[in-house]
Amino acid sequence: MAAKTLSPKQSLFVGVTLFSMFFGAGNLILPPLVGLQAGARGIPAMVGFLITGIGLPVLGIVAVALAGTIRDLASRVHPVFAHIFVAAVYLAIGPCLAIPRTSSTSFEMLQPLLPQHLPLEAVRLAFSVLFFVAAYLLAMHPGRLTRLLGHVTGPALIVLIVAVVGAAIFNPDPAGVAAAQESYSSAPAMQGFLVGYQTMDLLASLTFGIVIATNIRELGVTDDAGLTREVSRAGLFAGVLMALIYCGLAVVGANLSAAMPDLTNGAAILTASASLHFGVVGLVVVAAIFLLACLNVCIGLISCCGTYFADEFPRVPYRVWAAGFAMFSCAVSNLGLDAILAFSVPLLNALYPVAIVLVVMGMLHKVCDRYPRMWQWVVGLTATVSVVVSARDAFFPGALPMLDVLPLASFDLEWLLPALAAAVIGVVHSRLRPVGTAA
Repeated sequence: MAAKTLSPKQSLFVGVTLFSMFFGAGNLILPPLVGLQAGARGIPAMVGFLITGIGLPVLGIVAVALAGTIRDLASRVHPVFAHIFVAAVYLAIGPCLAIPRTSSTSFEMLQPLLPQHLPLEAVRLAFSVLFFVAAYLLAMHPGRLTRLLGHVTGPALIVLIVAVVGAAIFNPDPAGVAAAQESYSSAPAMQGFLVGYQTMDLLASLTFGIVIATNIRELGVTDDAGLTREVSRAGLFAGVLMALIYCGLAVVGANLSAAMPDLTNGAAILTASASLHFGVVGLVVVAAIFLLACLNVCIGLISCCGTYFADEFPRVPYRVWAAGFAMFSCAVSNLGLDAILAFSVPLLNALYPVAIVLVVMGMLHKVCDRYPRMWQWVVGLTATVSVVVSARDAFFPGALPMLDVLPLASFDLEWLLPALAAAVIGVVHSRLRPVGTAA
């Protein structure tokens, strides 16, 4: 009996679902910033960005689909590690970074429409309170409204992006494209690779994989080979669509790189471009669609994180978790978008290398499972290096100078060669001390 495959219509449905799950505030605000700061070196910068912003998340979806769940994948290292890592992923894509970013991004788009005399911080606080009260209430009873927002804002947002990108391409700024700023001048591809961390899509893919795999199984594809094939097809579709949007948004940023080089986040860049090409009408449309899109994402993240922690700690009900995440995110959002993006760098630099090695080993699980101690060695050493370096850079810059002499440290990949060495050690350890014997 031939293995079942999805019809083109079913594959399109799964691909659109995956795209909708990924595309949020971070996906909108980061590519314009890369384009603006990379300037004339935008192509290699975007190649690096697309690797972490699209390539790794697609592999993450496949790796989790093969393993079953993110916990099943992380449990190959150790059950305690699985609990800690999964909780850290949910906190990162939830109240620590992604949820506050939805409110901050919305306010950044609304700010140009406010009267100049208003006290900015007080208005930001009032806006964030109203935003998170609405998000919390809708997360309790999302019903048809959430589905309506998703169906309306998704297509409308793509139409807006096409309009803004088209204006940047067909009516470019006469100042032209500037030279790359300092951070992109020497290794633009590597800098783009690191900025791609901030999309958080690799971390999100570790939680989305089980959802996509479940949807495909419900459509009748149950064998491992078929599941991998259909997940890969869905990932390819979503990846191509996101790559087109990312590159278009980068063009918008590059178009302003000479005229407005001091803009510091993608929300401000899109606002400036919309204002330049469409005037006040552009500002209103951008602000309205970003508000609805970010609110919809916020509702989903509060619901997702609240459900996970309510399952982990059932004595605390879902409503309490959701309320706590909403209040905490409200406080963090008042730090402003620039501060949130700056805070995200050390946290994601600590988590991403661990996620990368888990995904790579998950893709190669048939080989890695033959040498089970490899999981502990590779993930353990990678986590140690990445966490220590990230903590040092965030709190004690200049301390522990020996970390800077690690191979590839200048590219922020000081964890890579230790991970490869740990893989060799893990193979040898597994042969000398098979699992089940004393370590």
